[in-house]
Amino acid sequence: MGLGSTAKKIQTVADTAEKMYRRLNALRKEVESTKRTVEDTGERVDTLETEIAEQRVILEAIGEELDIDTGAAVDDADLGAESDVSPADSEAIPVEEGEADSGESVDDSGENTGDNGGSETDGAAEDAAGDNGESVTET
Repeated sequence: MGLGSTAKKIQTVADTAEKMYRRLNALRKEVESTKRTVEDTGERVDTLETEIAEQRVILEAIGEELDIDTGAAVDDADLGAESDVSPADSEAIPVEEGEADSGESVDDSGENTGDNGGSETDGAAEDAAGDNGESVTET
C-alpha cells in the first residue's frame, strides 16, 4: 500500500509542476509582448518628438517672417496642459533585466492575453475617447 500512496503524491507533484510550467510560459510570453509594446511605443514617441520639433522650427520661421511674436502667442494660448508633471519626469523608467523573474505580483488567472500587446484596440479606444461629449464650436 505504501507504493500506491507515493505514486499518487508523485503524480500530484508532476501535475502541479506541469501547470506551473504552462503558466510560467504564458507569463513569459506576456512579458515579451509587453516589452515589445513598450519598445514600439518608445520609438513612436521619439518620432513624434522629432516631428514636433521640426514643426516648431517651421512655425517659428513663419512667425518671424510675418512679424509674429510666437512666444507671446504660446503664452496666450489655452493649451489645456496644466499638469504639474514635466515631460522630463516621465521620460525614463529604469528596468532591470532580472525584475521579470521575481514573480512578486503574478496574476493567478493563467490566461494569456495574446501577442498583440493591445496595439490593435488602442486606436479604437482613442476614437471612442474623442467622441465622449466633446463639443466643437466654430466662430
